[in-house]
Amino acid sequence: MAAGASDEPSVPTTKTRGRKRKSAAQPASDADIAPPSTPLANEILDNLARYPHCILLTRVGQFYESYFDQAAEVSRLLNIKLTKKTWGGQRILMCGFPLMHLNKYLKMLVQDHSRFVAMCEEFPRNPSLGAKGGFERRVVRIVTPGTLIDEPFLNPYENNYLLSVVPACLPQSSTALSESSASVQVGLAWIDVSTGEFYTRSIPLAGLRDELVRISPKEVVLDQRSSEDGLNPVAKAVTEEGYFTSYFALSDAARTPSSGFVAAEQASPDDLISDPPLTEGLLPVPLAEEETRAVELLTAFMHANLMEHMPSLASPTREVTSGRMQIDSHTVRALEIREGMREGGSTGSLLSVIKRTVTTSGTRLLSRWLCSPSTSVTEINTRQSLVAFFHAKPFLRQDLLQLLRDAEDATRIVQKFLLGRGSFFDLSAICTTIDIWSSIKAKILEEREIERQEGRLIDESQWASIIALMDRLSDLSGLGSKIRMALVQRTPAAIEDEEIAEHLPSSLSPMQTRDFRNPLGLLEWTIRPEFSSQLKTLHSTLQSLLDEKDKLERRLQTLFDAPTLTLRASPGQGMHVHVARKSHASQLKSSKDFVALSESGTTCTFFNREWSQLAAQICETTMAISTAEKEAFELLRNEVTAHSHFLRRNARIIDELDVTLAFANLAVEMRFVRPVVTEGTTYHVVNGRHPTVELGLLTSGRGFTPNTVTFTPDSRLHIITGPNMAGKSTLLRQTALIAILAQTGSFVPADYAEIGIVDRVFSRVGAKDDLFRDRSTFMVEMLEASDILRRATPNSLVIMDEVGRGTTVEDGLAIAFAAVHHLLTVNGCRAMFATHFHELTDMLGYDPVTHQGQGPFSQIAFYCTDVDEVEDGYFTYSHLLSPGVNRNSHGLKVAQLAGMPESAINVARSALTWLRARSAERATRGDQLNALGQALAADST
Repeated sequence: MAAGASDEPSVPTTKTRGRKRKSAAQPASDADIAPPSTPLANEILDNLARYPHCILLTRVGQFYESYFDQAAEVSRLLNIKLTKKTWGGQRILMCGFPLMHLNKYLKMLVQDHSRFVAMCEEFPRNPSLGAKGGFERRVVRIVTPGTLIDEPFLNPYENNYLLSVVPACLPQSSTALSESSASVQVGLAWIDVSTGEFYTRSIPLAGLRDELVRISPKEVVLDQRSSEDGLNPVAKAVTEEGYFTSYFALSDAARTPSSGFVAAEQASPDDLISDPPLTEGLLPVPLAEEETRAVELLTAFMHANLMEHMPSLASPTREVTSGRMQIDSHTVRALEIREGMREGGSTGSLLSVIKRTVTTSGTRLLSRWLCSPSTSVTEINTRQSLVAFFHAKPFLRQDLLQLLRDAEDATRIVQKFLLGRGSFFDLSAICTTIDIWSSIKAKILEEREIERQEGRLIDESQWASIIALMDRLSDLSGLGSKIRMALVQRTPAAIEDEEIAEHLPSSLSPMQTRDFRNPLGLLEWTIRPEFSSQLKTLHSTLQSLLDEKDKLERRLQTLFDAPTLTLRASPGQGMHVHVARKSHASQLKSSKDFVALSESGTTCTFFNREWSQLAAQICETTMAISTAEKEAFELLRNEVTAHSHFLRRNARIIDELDVTLAFANLAVEMRFVRPVVTEGTTYHVVNGRHPTVELGLLTSGRGFTPNTVTFTPDSRLHIITGPNMAGKSTLLRQTALIAILAQTGSFVPADYAEIGIVDRVFSRVGAKDDLFRDRSTFMVEMLEASDILRRATPNSLVIMDEVGRGTTVEDGLAIAFAAVHHLLTVNGCRAMFATHFHELTDMLGYDPVTHQGQGPFSQIAFYCTDVDEVEDGYFTYSHLLSPGVNRNSHGLKVAQLAGMPESAINVARSALTWLRARSAERATRGDQLNALGQALAADST
């Protein structure tokens, strides 16, 4: 628990998608039945009482077991057999599974069923402390979705963030704390326990939903008081967005003064290419009160659940996102940046299409960059310079990617060591990764030297960015050499055993498994004997003893004429002499030095004091070597943790290298070009393409129709009309995605691109109803539209599709006109507005000659898509954008494609003919609408 907190564990309440989850089943459901009184039963009942919110898994030998009423729930969730056990004359419900299946079932409980799991491990009692034999059991950790450490089911390509959210004030009622309150600040603190990345930030309450989507936590922790008021806007926002929510009571005793928490100010936490290196003299910056309370809540929750695995935390980094493009929660989903809408996972998303990273940590960084692009022209150009550098050097690019493929996830491995975990495999992985980093730097310097010698190094400046990045790599070759000189080169089979063993519970000691399979403990060693004089002496002693064993075995074979005699050890018979043929055992049976143990059809076993004494010395020496290796391993682990800052920094630099190499590969494969990024508000993209749609079409053998989009001060807002299915929505999304890609530092899918910095991207496309929050489709559209109109700035990029479609034509047209007018006159941003309200173009004064608006709407340009009619009534969609207005949406053609019955199509066609005949006065009505639009614009000014 946190310092100053009481010893009694705090019991968090959990919620999932707004519904309060029931606590784990209580141990006894029948008050008339007294609980059994055995040591194990008492331990289980005590733990069930201490952790009523958890599923309790108790280690008993080689199994994890669940008892009492909770066993029924575990059996149902895991689909394992429910049985009964007799304790004290009572029949008790129980179920269990083998130790080796822990990770499988832990994933089901924690990730699939959103349960807290209390892990109760067993430990041998220490006789030196006066304890009797047997085991003692204690809960060593509570596993929750946000506190995963190194479990094999942890997704290596995603961050596993645990987030705490605390408002600056906690009023007596929610009426004083509205989600739209601009003045209320909310403190955020989030950490990935598996990597050690720890951040804080203070934001307005209104921006909480956007931050939730950007951070994408696996678990959100709120103050217990937030659950007591169902209208609390913080809890409401978190649960409505569907995040796993835990409520935790932070006692006053656990609080510390706000001055005790500091954070290093860092403007761009995910970029080391252009930022100046952090120095030791950097002054810490005090956290805001709400940030401090969020950190307190987060660390107290971690203490309560990680217990013995709680890491030593450094001061968090305050994330300053003033230099980052803001993408709201609706837009992240609508543009399918991280997740596709159709299948729910990454398939079909922008991330899945452009991902060319070869390391897991590089993929995590790419995901963060896509959801938080830069707004610094310097930073963007520095990234682009690296991409261009690798784009022009295909052989160097492939060599570096080949090296990176063998690199391990150093960030997560270092964190395992800081958590007191880790294995030989992890040490070896750190050593290998350090060597790869050195090879990468050497390869880059070698390539530059070759170019210089061959006279191809014309411009030294093209190497400036990559050399500057490599200069920031710390030289850790000394650490790598020390680990390499200490470790024994393992066989593939031994490494596989090591990988399996590292996922066993820490309470399972190596000697326990070693005795079970090989009582002599003669396994492959991990530390070289030369590492220390102690190990060298012990190995020499062991070798002498093994030589004595071989001599004894040969002597006994000769003495008793038993060529099949061998000296063995087994769990059942201990140290014994084994004879494979009965005919060879006749002399042994008559010898007083041998005591018969067992006899089968062809074999005999005997006890021999001389062999038992020698074997005892071998086991004792083996255990001494094992103990010495543990001490050596601890020394090496301490070496790694002492270099953790440099290892993590190097890993981040290599992650950025991986992402820029990936961008270069992407540009080559998909014909992306380097965009020109400026401080202005221009947007000129020639033959731009939607990367996700283009790839989907290519897989089916079809081509994508590119389009040119140009925003200028005289043409800041585009009205797009055209048929359904003609690509209007694709064009809108494509426009936003190209801006996002450009500001991540990537090249873009176009023939040419010049883009002024976009501070925010907003979208109002693809809305659907939200029945959970009692919102119709139209209400969802209006909420998104109102958010855009309130928050967009002159440097923002807005895409809006069919605003006003969900109500009557008159209401919808009025709302659409008001939205366009506000975007043009108030927000002053770059915007694309797709609509089927053709009357809207009349209200905006469309001029068919200039294809611009008139009067106050002269900064509006009009574009459209169309269909191409072919023979026999067939048609094709022309996705090519052209100036003008298309007043025919060709909805009947879409109905035909959808397979609507021909009779229904004929009725629709007749109705449409009648309606168009009644609109003969369209020209006169158009003039009236134009006059109305001019009058409304004049009144508003």
